[in-house]
Amino acid sequence: MIRILAFLEAVTVTGPAKNMIEFARQAPVEIIVATFQRQSKPNDFTRAVEAAGIPLHIIHEWRAFDTGVVAQMRRIVEQVQPDILQTHAIKSHFLMRASGMWKRRPWIAFHHGYTFTDTKQKLYNQLDRWSLRRSRRVITVSKLFARQLADMGVDERRIDVVHNAIDPAWGKTAHLREQTRTELHIGEQEKVLLIVGRLSREKAHGALVEALARLRKLCPEIPAKLLIVGDGPERGAIERIAAANGVREQVVLAGYAADVAPYYAAADIAVLASVTEGSPNALLEAMAANLPVVATAVGGIPEIVSDHETAILVPAGDVEALAQGLREVLTDEIAAREMAARARSLIVSSFTPQARMRRLCEIYEGVR
Repeated sequence: MIRILAFLEAVTVTGPAKNMIEFARQAPVEIIVATFQRQSKPNDFTRAVEAAGIPLHIIHEWRAFDTGVVAQMRRIVEQVQPDILQTHAIKSHFLMRASGMWKRRPWIAFHHGYTFTDTKQKLYNQLDRWSLRRSRRVITVSKLFARQLADMGVDERRIDVVHNAIDPAWGKTAHLREQTRTELHIGEQEKVLLIVGRLSREKAHGALVEALARLRKLCPEIPAKLLIVGDGPERGAIERIAAANGVREQVVLAGYAADVAPYYAAADIAVLASVTEGSPNALLEAMAANLPVVATAVGGIPEIVSDHETAILVPAGDVEALAQGLREVLTDEIAAREMAARARSLIVSSFTPQARMRRLCEIYEGVR
């Protein structure tokens, strides 16, 4: 059995973490996780890893740019003796390249995309230009990301595109609809537009808030609310945009949730307004939950769904198009239900964890 040591920094169960845990539960390989932690107390991510029965090692950090983490990484590698080293995201990539451990064992880097919260983060993203040129393989989640990696100097022959996946049984929580709406003070007749994800700039929550305001003018007879699940640096900006557009009372900021399934049960439409995406778990969750989707045609989204076949796709940053897409779904419920059903069938045929597992195992076998 192939033994894989995965380095991943997380405190919540992010999309990459969800997929890794699901893979570890089912794949005919052994996954051991090493994660960076500045506080000794458990967090949602470490609890989820341990609950899944996955061996876990903690790399203790005492400050930013703590050089002592490299020695800890080396000790864990010597203890685990993995067949393959695996890294997720910029920090792990950089430390693996800097440590030199990739010279002795095959290294596979997972590229999940970038956040663009500020200039400092944009500069931090550039570390991958140096780091990823030495990994044996780079696995990313969309063809667009693969092209971007090639433009950064990664040999395109070493890049594999593997979309994210979801269990088709996920989201079978319709029975939670009334309870969740009651907890959120959402009326039975109100239509709920749901967006799930970190509150960061590339998710374009502000544009969605503006589209909600436009939708209320287009369809004043439809009582609509925007349910935002997630937390992050853009929360204050979202609140200000909502107030400026006169829709603060129609925007529900639910905060971070470890379990997002009840919010899909409460929703009528799932929305992705992002200006950049890879293979978004929020899209796959909405499809599995049988919700009609309105999304921007960016990144890997058009690789997963087709316009007016399995989702309504609109240009990024186009508030009017986003509002019109929402209006179309809300005013033609039969077409919306049929579209959602086709999208759910697509999950079953193409985006199951089993299909993703088989592809990843092929890659692992090829590098060992």
